[in-house]
Amino acid sequence: MSARDSNIKRLGSVPLFDVLVVGGGINGAVSAAALSAKGAKVALIDRGDFAGLTSSNSSNLAWGGIKYLESYEFSLVNKLCKSRNQLLRSYPSSVKEIRFLTTIEKGFRFPPWLVFLGTVLYWSMGRFFTEPPCYMNAAALKKQEPVLNTRRAAGGFEYSDAYLYDNDARFVFNFIRSAVDHGCAAVNYMESYAVVREQDHWCVSARDTSSGDTLMIRAKVLINACGPYVDAHNQLSQQRTWHRHLFSKGIHLIIDRVTPHTRVLTFFASDGRLFFVIPMGNKTVVGTTDTQVSSPEVSVTDADRAFVLSNINDVLMLGQPITQADIIAERCGVRPLVQQGADQTANWHQLSRKHAIDVDIKDQHLSIFGGKTTDCINVGNEVVSWVQTLGVQLPYATFKWYGEEASSVRDAFYHQARLMNLDAYTAEGATERLTPRLWRRYGGRAWILLEAIRQDARQAECLISGTEFLRCEVEYAARYEMVVTLEDFLRRRSSISQVVRHATLVNAAGLDTVCQILFGRDAEAKRQAYIEAMAE
Repeated sequence: MSARDSNIKRLGSVPLFDVLVVGGGINGAVSAAALSAKGAKVALIDRGDFAGLTSSNSSNLAWGGIKYLESYEFSLVNKLCKSRNQLLRSYPSSVKEIRFLTTIEKGFRFPPWLVFLGTVLYWSMGRFFTEPPCYMNAAALKKQEPVLNTRRAAGGFEYSDAYLYDNDARFVFNFIRSAVDHGCAAVNYMESYAVVREQDHWCVSARDTSSGDTLMIRAKVLINACGPYVDAHNQLSQQRTWHRHLFSKGIHLIIDRVTPHTRVLTFFASDGRLFFVIPMGNKTVVGTTDTQVSSPEVSVTDADRAFVLSNINDVLMLGQPITQADIIAERCGVRPLVQQGADQTANWHQLSRKHAIDVDIKDQHLSIFGGKTTDCINVGNEVVSWVQTLGVQLPYATFKWYGEEASSVRDAFYHQARLMNLDAYTAEGATERLTPRLWRRYGGRAWILLEAIRQDARQAECLISGTEFLRCEVEYAARYEMVVTLEDFLRRRSSISQVVRHATLVNAAGLDTVCQILFGRDAEAKRQAYIEAMAE
């Protein structure tokens, strides 16, 4: 029985859960991970894949919100800096400090020295946890990063923040995995289509969108963590809340690496918004846009591409301009921005990514609005506190629910990997050794992969050329990671579709083998479904 089938069985067999979380993005994932680790009986469902929307379309940054200094949101920046530092301490393998190199052009609304003082304030609000910022003139900027166009530069500076070494969806899924390890019944492609409050518990009718089967889930507390669809699900459950969402569309384009240096290049785009050039292995991510939209259903337009390409070509001096032909992949999603009240005329440019939790104590219902990866541990802790207030007993209330395994476990894994000469299996062209990559992605579960390679060296073969993912990782995903569609694996459990062009990927010799491992006799149907979905 697959992990997903096992969880579906548990969804239907538990008479009453303590908590049902609807939504498997970052907010839902940390809610389920925190509550299940502390002993609550938890279920989590998502009508699509885990991290299928906003949580898989971010800039992959875990930053303290330096831009919010301009709007004097010092309390928010202080909180986000503390949260960023906590992530750096708790996930040293997957959340890394990285330097940001920022160029300020002549005529900018603030002189470079004043913006630099902002980075000093930012560093101090971050408790001096990172390397200090440093100021640079135009010549020093050019020396540090030769690809920069410094003709209009008045100066600049370098400061530190953090980023996710792997993709954001993988970071979210590891919280889902942690929740399942602690007893949570988590199921993707399970849609909540009818919600009723009966006496002292919620009755949620759910439909498996892959099979059409339905079941009833009962829980004392219902947590709406549907991301951009929080408002829609609150209408379904007849919840009235103080907060609402407005949406800002952001896109990123992925191209071949434009600089060998591992730092983020930061500019102010033509619309005044921060614009990033972010390293991603041997690729580069550029963006983002900031376009108000009325619906979470968004896609990349020609205007979006033109905006990003225009800005990247304006700030970098490359051998030739970057064009649409250079785009390997795209990321597109909405930022759910928190707004108080029902007024839809707020100045959405001033809305930050802070989160808010609305609680209906009588109906035992929580709605999580906004939020960002940086603040995820705080969200989990706040949810725990509210669920306790609603009367749910947590037998292990003091248990620490987040963070990597103990360093002793990691050291033992590294030692065993050295004994096996594991790094000799590192794929050609890989951006890092195999040992740290497996530990970062799987933590203590990396021992399963190590044992598979020990028993059969073919488990260490790379199935798709141009990627770093091994046969044993595909088999692990098939068994433990609830992969329902090919996109789940290529886009969210891994980042393969973000670094290999679609035309190359669908014709790759190893893709058939990947599909066979993941889907067995349904392999060809799943492959065709993926091709058709990507063509839409």
